[in-house]
Amino acid sequence: MVSYEYLRILTAVRRARWAAGQALAASFVAMLSAYLDRLLPAIPVARVLAAVHSAQEPSGNLVPRSRPDRSMLMTGSVQVLTDFSNEPASTWDLYGPKAKEPGTFAYNCLMARRLAERGVRFTQVFLRSWDNHSLLPENIKTLCEDSDRPTYGLITDLKRRGLLDDTLVIWGGEFGRTVYSQGTLKPNDYGRDHHPRCFSMWMAGAGMKPGLSYGQTDDFSYNIVKDPVHIRDLHATILHQFGLDHERLSFKFQGLDQKLTGVLPAKVITDLLA
Repeated sequence: MVSYEYLRILTAVRRARWAAGQALAASFVAMLSAYLDRLLPAIPVARVLAAVHSAQEPSGNLVPRSRPDRSMLMTGSVQVLTDFSNEPASTWDLYGPKAKEPGTFAYNCLMARRLAERGVRFTQVFLRSWDNHSLLPENIKTLCEDSDRPTYGLITDLKRRGLLDDTLVIWGGEFGRTVYSQGTLKPNDYGRDHHPRCFSMWMAGAGMKPGLSYGQTDDFSYNIVKDPVHIRDLHATILHQFGLDHERLSFKFQGLDQKLTGVLPAKVITDLLA
C-alpha cells in the first residue's frame, strides 16, 4: 500500500517540475519571439507565441483560441500545396494510383516533390511496419509494392524538374535486419531480427556519385570487412553536401567540443561525392 506521505511528496515534486518547465518555456518563447520578430517584422509572431503560451493550462493542454487573422496567413498556401487536381496524368503514371489516396507513401512522395518545388528545405517521408519479426513473406511483398514505385517516381520527378541537383534524397531506416530467420520458421511465417552491425542506406542527388556501391560485408552479412561508414561519417558527409563544415558547427559544453557529429572524430566520405 502506498503511504499518504509518499503521495504528498510525489505531488509536490510534480508541481515543482511543472513550475520549472513553465519558467523554461517562458524563457524559450521570449527568446524565440524576439528572433522571429526580427526575422519577420511584418508578422507579429511574438504575440502569436505569447498567446499560445498564455493559453496553456497547468495540465499542459491548450485552450483553443480563434485567431483567423493569423491562420489566414497559412491557409491559402496550404490549400494550393495539397490540391493535386492540376497534376497531369503523367504524374499518376509515374507515382502510381495510390498517390491519389491521402496518407499513403505514394501520396507523401508526391507531396515531398511539391514541397521541394516551394522551397521547403527539409521533408521526411515515413513508411511504417518494416519490423517484421514474423509473417515476413507476406509483409515484405506489400511494403515493396507500396515503396518501390513512389520512390522511383519521386527521384525521377525531381530529376526531370531540375530539382535533384540541389536536393539530397536519403533512404534508410534505423538499423538492418539479419539474413537468418527467426520465429516459427514455417514456409509462410518467419521473420528477421534487428541487426545493427551492418546495414545499407542510399543517397541520390545533390552531388552524390551515382551507380556506386560502397562498403562490403563478410559472407554471412554479419560484420563489415571493407570501407565501413560510421553514422558520424554519414552525418559529416550529409552536412558537407549542405555546404556545412561539421568541424566548425561546435560549442563548448562540459569541457567538450560538442558537434552535430558527436565529440569523436568524423570524416567526409569523399568517395561518395561526384
